[in-house]
Amino acid sequence: MTTAGTTALITNIGSLVTNDPSAGEGPLGLLRNAAVVIEGERIAWVGPAAGAPAADTAYDADGRAVIPGFVDSHSHLVFAGDRTEEFNARMSGRPYSAGGIRTTVAATRAATDADLEANLTRYLREALHQGTTTFETKSGYGLTVEDEARALRIASAHTDEVTYLGAHIVPPDYADDPAAYVALVTGAMLNACAPYARWIDVFCEKGAFDGDQARTILTAGKAKGLHPRVHANQLSYGPGVQLAVELDAASADHCTHLTDEDVDALAHSQTVATLLPGAEFSTRADWPNARRLLDAGATVALSTDCNPGSSFTSSVPFCIALAVRDMGMTPDEAVWSATAGGATALRRADIGRIAPGAHADLALLDAPSHVHLAYRPGVPLVAGVWRRGVREV
Repeated sequence: MTTAGTTALITNIGSLVTNDPSAGEGPLGLLRNAAVVIEGERIAWVGPAAGAPAADTAYDADGRAVIPGFVDSHSHLVFAGDRTEEFNARMSGRPYSAGGIRTTVAATRAATDADLEANLTRYLREALHQGTTTFETKSGYGLTVEDEARALRIASAHTDEVTYLGAHIVPPDYADDPAAYVALVTGAMLNACAPYARWIDVFCEKGAFDGDQARTILTAGKAKGLHPRVHANQLSYGPGVQLAVELDAASADHCTHLTDEDVDALAHSQTVATLLPGAEFSTRADWPNARRLLDAGATVALSTDCNPGSSFTSSVPFCIALAVRDMGMTPDEAVWSATAGGATALRRADIGRIAPGAHADLALLDAPSHVHLAYRPGVPLVAGVWRRGVREV
């Protein structure tokens, strides 16, 4: 561990992805035969290994690749139970619909705080060992004032990137009066949840919340100081992307079904298109077209969408491989989107890159290049992880 005033040198890095174009080749700022100096929780120096300054401790990367820690900007980790039977049925021919969320809501409401926290920390450990150093996570499986607030309270003990998603679905107890549930989400539930959250999200989709309901919910959240994110255009064409851009949402997530107007709106806004290939893999749905978004000039992030129903993976490397194989991304684009892209989706400049002043969040790969994340899918390539200057893996 490096403490204030002490330094650590990682040297003999065969290939270093900095995501700082001024530091090296191309958009990834790629450096060969590189070194990094960490001081406390921050990056202090980046450059050629031959020119590295002395440090208190040193680690030899032995010619392997180093990348920024992954920034997983979309997950649902506060839940109980699983949906094995639903997945098994879906793989046998039954299509996915948003209604499956209700199964997890019932299990989550019945769970103790200790159960929920143990489950959360289990998946965080999984993610860390696969290179994730920053994650966002949401509520959305309680759907009562008490259960949504406790989900966010538990999450906020583990990350600053906490999202209030009371508007995940209309719960069964409000099925006959969705307007009353919207009033709850924008009233007592929002008041109880806002102190624990940075973001507000809504599932804008047929079977969940329409455009007018979503606008009401997100506008109420903004008035409480929460910034919008939107589950947009996952299952069908709809108003989600346009609403996200209208409200300056940090991200429009899923973006599976896009019109030309949606793509153009994203390309001319600060709203990031966050793509979640684990969901398409797990539901056999159409893949988002990342190439179309990138060629239009939109900013793209990649995330796991880790949740028990539609994307039960905590592996960003798996999502990178899917994005390269099935969504039209190059390996360079996918790695950027899973690091700097995720940071942009969280409106953060201190993560997702290896540059002086940034948090010392790095992943050491047991490979000579970041391209191996797509080239060798399913292989556990993450050999070491530093988070805030501490080697944790």
